[in-house]
Amino acid sequence: MPLDVTAGVPPVDELDPYSAHIVRAFERVGPAVVHVIAFGADGKPKGQGSGVTFTPDGYALTNAHVVAGAAKLRALFTDGEMADAMLVGEDADTDTAVLRLSGSRLPHAELGSSANLRVGQLVAAIGNPLGFQCTVTAGIVSALGRSLRAPSGRMIESVIQTDAPLNPGNSGGPLVSGAGRVVGINTATIAPAQGICFAIGIDTAVWVATRLMRDGRVRRSRLGLSGQTVPIDTRLRRLHRLTQATGMLVLDVAADGPAATAEVQRGDVLVAFDGALITGVDDMHRMLTAERMGQKVPLRLLRRAAIVELAVVPGEA
Repeated sequence: MPLDVTAGVPPVDELDPYSAHIVRAFERVGPAVVHVIAFGADGKPKGQGSGVTFTPDGYALTNAHVVAGAAKLRALFTDGEMADAMLVGEDADTDTAVLRLSGSRLPHAELGSSANLRVGQLVAAIGNPLGFQCTVTAGIVSALGRSLRAPSGRMIESVIQTDAPLNPGNSGGPLVSGAGRVVGINTATIAPAQGICFAIGIDTAVWVATRLMRDGRVRRSRLGLSGQTVPIDTRLRRLHRLTQATGMLVLDVAADGPAATAEVQRGDVLVAFDGALITGVDDMHRMLTAERMGQKVPLRLLRRAAIVELAVVPGEA
């Protein structure tokens, strides 16, 4: 006679409140979590991570770094079912990717809102750390509104910091609220620190996913220059009544690019763009949104000791 593994297991409503929240979160989202396996051109596995389906027809969220460079993708569900996966699109600037899994009426998770999170709130991370399938860890929201540098070099805004333990293989898996809704996509840890882990806010992930599903990419604007963050001389700050201590030094200007057309020069220090202060490279990245493509935008910069006002028309990245 087979062993009944559920014998003696208390129902959820008999558990302590903490355990009940984690159990409910896992039971609601766990079936939608997949083990993502990336294969190289030689047919051999080259990487792995996690993902979570969010529609019954197989759309799934994961991290861009999990699927980067893969020639083939497969997804393994918690019940052992394997599905082929197609890359719909990836955005390295937010480390977000969307997959389309084969099949229909697939288990899928309910998406919540990261804007409604509160510091101290209970959360659970579900994924496949170090290949251990469908593992759940728990913690709290440690901080909100963090910034995290993506593999592309841009800063990801509104990142969730949590102490729910993450390990290699958790990348791309869901961060789940006690109510059983996905509020983030787990993405990174800081080694060798303990209890400092990060997730892309689900509001950001949904914004990116919508554009990847519609266009296959996320459109952003560009100026056609490269630069670095530098301090501004105190005397120049006083002379021109600048309120920021740093700006963006222009290191190179692409020929025939928007910046070159606007007559931006190497050695200029950008201090304002479209009326907003530019304190460095990250501010400039943040301002180069799709809405500014083709629009004339005012640009303020320091050229040697003088302030120069220009107008630039950003192109498409």
